[in-house]
Amino acid sequence: MPTDLLGRDYETFPAPEPLQTHGPARVIAMCNQKGGVGKTTSSINIAGALSQYGRRVLIVDFDPQGAATVGLGINANAVEDTVYTALFNPRMDVHAVIQHTDFENLDIMPSNIDLSAAEVQLVTEVGREQVLAGVLRQVKDEYDVIIIDCQPSLGLLTVNALTAADGVIIPVAAEFFALRGVALLMQSIEKVQSRINPSLEVYGVLVTMFTHTLHCDEVLQRIYEAFQGKVFHSVISRSIKLPDSTVAAAPITIYAPNHKTAKEYREVARELIFQGVIA
Repeated sequence: MPTDLLGRDYETFPAPEPLQTHGPARVIAMCNQKGGVGKTTSSINIAGALSQYGRRVLIVDFDPQGAATVGLGINANAVEDTVYTALFNPRMDVHAVIQHTDFENLDIMPSNIDLSAAEVQLVTEVGREQVLAGVLRQVKDEYDVIIIDCQPSLGLLTVNALTAADGVIIPVAAEFFALRGVALLMQSIEKVQSRINPSLEVYGVLVTMFTHTLHCDEVLQRIYEAFQGKVFHSVISRSIKLPDSTVAAAPITIYAPNHKTAKEYREVARELIFQGVIA
């Protein structure tokens, strides 16, 4: 039986069976207020792996930088209707915002710099924490998974994502400073659970940017101690292929399907399905 980097035994998660029907979607917030820990990379690549397993996936780019939008080959600045439009125009058909990508089963709700104004505008909105949930309700039955790629902050946009989500995946880079902010994020998740969304779960902590060094091994051990039973078995290695796939505007699971990192992201997708998080 194989073991992961933490020494835990596990069977390699089996490739899932194709689905006969689709929806309603499980909504996952990819969340960490620290930047540069692999939120967008993980959103795109987990979505890519799930789409190849026949799951219909929608990525909601909820970051004004629009990295997920660009990372799937869409010119963020040339898009007229974005997630920002959908948030503040209640009469708008959300289907008009969603863009199909070049990849089967993978769509995106794009974002650009316009979204940076949303934080201020939401303050005066009625039910301001639940605006995104209302938007996603229109299309939830059409997808198996909706992944919200959150911006690196704990502001109102992130609270909207946590309110709309069924669960959270927390990418954490295998470095000491990446650990420090996770406690704050957990406090925010607990507040949303107690006040707005009691069914919100933490699906798991995903360790990213791992290399076989003493420092990374120590950080990994500390993550395991802090989140016992909540750390994904697959750890995402640091790899030059990830920025290469970003430049190519494709998930690594499609761009370089036999690469080690592609296999790691497929393992995460299979674990999510195996654990019953996703159908």
